Amino acid sequence: MAREKRRTLRVILYSHDSQGLGHTRRNLALAHALTNGLKESGREVSGVLVTGVAGATRFDPPEGWDWVVVPGITKGTDGYLPRNLAIKQKKLIKLRSSLIGAVLEDFRPHLVVIDRHPFGVDHELADGLDRLRRKRPGCRVVLGLREVLDRPATARKEWDALDLNQVRDDFDELWVYGDPEVHNPVHTGEIPPELTHLVRHTGYLSAGRPVRRRTSSTGVPYVVTMAGGGSDGLDVLLTAARAAVPAGHEHLIITGPQMPKAHRAQIEAAAQPGTEVLGSVRDALSEIRDAAAVVAMGGYNTVCEIMSTTTPALIVPRVHPRREQLIRARSLARHQLLDFCHPDQFTPNALSTWLGDVAGTQVQRTGVKLDGLASASRFADELLTAPGAITHNSTDWQHHAAG
Repeated sequence: MAREKRRTLRVILYSHDSQGLGHTRRNLALAHALTNGLKESGREVSGVLVTGVAGATRFDPPEGWDWVVVPGITKGTDGYLPRNLAIKQKKLIKLRSSLIGAVLEDFRPHLVVIDRHPFGVDHELADGLDRLRRKRPGCRVVLGLREVLDRPATARKEWDALDLNQVRDDFDELWVYGDPEVHNPVHTGEIPPELTHLVRHTGYLSAGRPVRRRTSSTGVPYVVTMAGGGSDGLDVLLTAARAAVPAGHEHLIITGPQMPKAHRAQIEAAAQPGTEVLGSVRDALSEIRDAAAVVAMGGYNTVCEIMSTTTPALIVPRVHPRREQLIRARSLARHQLLDFCHPDQFTPNALSTWLGDVAGTQVQRTGVKLDGLASASRFADELLTAPGAITHNSTDWQHHAAG
């Protein structure tokens, strides 16, 4: 029994989760990849997915993993705010920080991967990471970044608010989840020169994602429109609901679980015959894979799922307050991986024409690195076997078992 424990590697994946499900689903895909990839090298993995979205627990984690859900936050006009709790943001951050800090200390991880924000929201990770580095210097800590952060000036402003020396001290590597031939945040200046020596590009986290069965199927060809979590998807979905559906096809509209009920009611009222409106589905990837065409906003996770299929796609990106989705959509469209429409030009007639042209065709997405999940697993293996890393044969585990 003790020998089995010593063979197990412990991993923590953190995401702050203020809007949508993309951060959580990205970490979930990584959890599956790390479990499968490290198992091939003879290691068992147990892990914790830290999230701020209560609905995340409806997704099945890999065997040996579990969820820790911290109180949620949402974006306000002047920063982050409590999503549900009737307390001040400062108190909420203190609560989240103590919960996350306890996970970092008591789970005793070998590897921690932090999604997007180096020290979390309002520095909620700073104290926990500092204690982790002091008590477990062999634990490897990685910052995972999507391939597009934002306009360079906006990204640099966010970095300037951090202590880059602390970032260098606390993180072993920065994994950029993209193909630098499509978009390179180092060259654009979205990642500061002081940190470029830590950067490794994984490729897009597309290939190798687990796929579940569809929520429902009538056997009739269909097109699908989705807007991620749905909190800001009204305009895209309302326009799509008014578009003509190609002959012989149905239209599935997935609003997302975070769409307000009043917005969903508007979409249902505008929907054309043959259109089904659902709040959520068992697995978005299965709906995309089997569709004749897909219309979506340009979040990283949705785009990665699309690119793992041959389904033709039209991306209508969010353009305010961030330009991230717009930059991503334009970059991928230039490489003919998908089609792009600015929201100002997105009309029911324009969508009807596009659907009529592409429904049922296939897009061969070649010439782009889509194996980021396998690369991340390989990078983790390299980090965990590097000199100074905690391994399952280390005395750290033996002391823990004895204590």
